Amino acid sequence: MSFPKYPAYKDSGVEWIGEIPVGWHSACLKHVAIVDAGQSPASTDCNTEGCGLPFLQGCADFGVCYPVPKNYCTIPPKSCCKEDILLSVRAPVGRLNVADRQYGIGRGLCSIRPSSSHDKKYFLYTILFLEEYFHSISTGSTYEAISTEQIKNTILFLPPLPEQQAIASFLDRECGKIDALIAEQERLIALLAEKRQAVISHAVTKGLNPNAPMKDSGIPWIGMVSEEWEIVRLGTIFEEVNESGNENLPILSVSIHTGVSDEELSDEKLDRKVTRSDDRSKYIAVRPGDLTYNMMRAWQGGFGTVQVMGMVSPAYVVARPKNISRQKTDFIELLLRTPNAISEMKRYSRGVTDFRLRLYWEEFKKICIPLPILKEQDEILNFLKEKTGHFDALATTARNAITLLKERRAALISAAVTGKIDVRAQSKALAA
Repeated sequence: MSFPKYPAYKDSGVEWIGEIPVGWHSACLKHVAIVDAGQSPASTDCNTEGCGLPFLQGCADFGVCYPVPKNYCTIPPKSCCKEDILLSVRAPVGRLNVADRQYGIGRGLCSIRPSSSHDKKYFLYTILFLEEYFHSISTGSTYEAISTEQIKNTILFLPPLPEQQAIASFLDRECGKIDALIAEQERLIALLAEKRQAVISHAVTKGLNPNAPMKDSGIPWIGMVSEEWEIVRLGTIFEEVNESGNENLPILSVSIHTGVSDEELSDEKLDRKVTRSDDRSKYIAVRPGDLTYNMMRAWQGGFGTVQVMGMVSPAYVVARPKNISRQKTDFIELLLRTPNAISEMKRYSRGVTDFRLRLYWEEFKKICIPLPILKEQDEILNFLKEKTGHFDALATTARNAITLLKERRAALISAAVTGKIDVRAQSKALAA
């Protein structure tokens, strides 16, 4: 759908904005809104028991539209009011939420409260439009950040109040339509992931032959298995290895979603994902075919098959097949990523809370799994490669659709809040 332009334009004075409609004016954010930087409280004033105000340290506490607090603060140095715009000022810079109540806010956020002479929804869309700009002016070597002064001095382009309200009403309607389409694609992706996992779980625990004679495995999480399958302890088919790494090997990581990486971690990811050490001899060398897992993430599915020579953090366990003619590590990885197996990993993990759970080798090796002969493992892996490839292709199509829809929404917001399109008639038609 195309929209008309305004009858007349003037130079905005800002090169990357270009022209704005005649009748609009520019203003520094600090002159049309209260911008307040967050501040971190003393740790003794924080809790997770619900005492005091819900506290937001940064955008990690953001939800889709409204915050989802995990912590509370009895004496927050800074707080925001209901309906304030919450802007992330640290990586990732520019993300937004709207306060649905009063919150304490930390150094990762600032609050923006438009003056009563401006429409709050219009301001929200304008700040959304500025996300890329905020990101472009952020600085920092360890993490990107923007200062409160930079935010306060940001130039906005504002139409008269009735026009702000008309634009906000138009964007509410049009963005709502786009968001509904995005939600539809997200539901499809979730459904595909669910079906994908169901196919994998059935194949690696029951096999491909629906008519195969079955037997009770004797293991509650496994249940019935093919009569021809063995029940083995992991310690009988793997051995723990702890070979020192060296300067020539890349540092790899294990994701709970994608398994073991095939390339060197960047310095930024290395700092974030593992305990950094400049002495690479402290890392553990791994070979293709090894099974490795993060002791602290095993109960979440943090397993992976190594595909390239490399090394992993000392916080990982590396298990090497004792006999490569008995099992395919790729098959074991898929089995250990099934929901029932993950529950078993958690049962064997040790720690006071989930956050501190660790699965040590001495416990890991006790876990029993069903194991078909090598030929059947290959058949199952080939079957799953084809099936999961189909699901993955459909999910990729849905993700691409979401990307295009988000680009469409961003372009629509940009055009509306910079006056590149005139939507006043659209809003009047809606009101009528």
